[in-house]
Amino acid sequence: MSAGLLETVASQPAPAPAPEASGALETQRARFEWLLGLADDRLILGHRLSEWCGHAPILEEELALANIALDLIGQAQMLFELAAETEGAGRSADALAFLRDSRDFRNMLLVEQPNGDFAFTIVRQFLFDAWDLPQLEALCASRYKDLAGFAAKACKEARYHLRHSHGWLLRLGGGTQESNRRTQAALDELWRFTPELFLTPVLPSMSSTSDASEAHFQETVRAALSEADLTLPDAAPFPALRGRAGLHSEHLGHLLAEMQVLQRSYPGAKW
Repeated sequence: MSAGLLETVASQPAPAPAPEASGALETQRARFEWLLGLADDRLILGHRLSEWCGHAPILEEELALANIALDLIGQAQMLFELAAETEGAGRSADALAFLRDSRDFRNMLLVEQPNGDFAFTIVRQFLFDAWDLPQLEALCASRYKDLAGFAAKACKEARYHLRHSHGWLLRLGGGTQESNRRTQAALDELWRFTPELFLTPVLPSMSSTSDASEAHFQETVRAALSEADLTLPDAAPFPALRGRAGLHSEHLGHLLAEMQVLQRSYPGAKW
């Protein structure tokens, strides 16, 4: 081939991918982003709960919160591995967890909120748990066998998590005037983040059943609040940020700076 012809060929634009290939890539990307969101939710919330180590109100609760944090981080690792496999870019679960910036995280805003007092942590956990368990139960029927296997294991943990946060919600709401006031204040603050729970449905390719409905979540929450002598807040404007789209509060940046410092300082280091 002559030099002139070679230059002409090289200057031609690459052919557009076939519609089928383009659709497959979009589906792969959507699946990756969806798995990443579920993993990020658990990683960030698990890290938040780990911050209670040494600070919980009683020793029994110190152990409980630490165990829930470990459950969530373990779930996150499994989901990161599925996400890395789906992406097919050679990134590991550790790379996804520790080598992304805040704009690349897909966790919901609810889970990145600082712990506040103990009542705030319990309300945040209860809202997440009331949403999470039906999600996992639906995913147990997933046509994606690896995801169904993950969900079957995670369901057992999620049932305990919901029982734990629900129990504390009742104790705090039905306790003293002060504990009730603090729990209601936490609910009033956190309720505005709940619409994001339902912005990303389960992907049809991942599950044979639809996403847990908002009505199911509302029913679970209303029943618990009634029993705990708490009042469901009025609908509040949802923040302009969207965690699933990578738009986060300043709190996530501070959390990642602490969580990622070792890996960032010593890339690739091994114990």
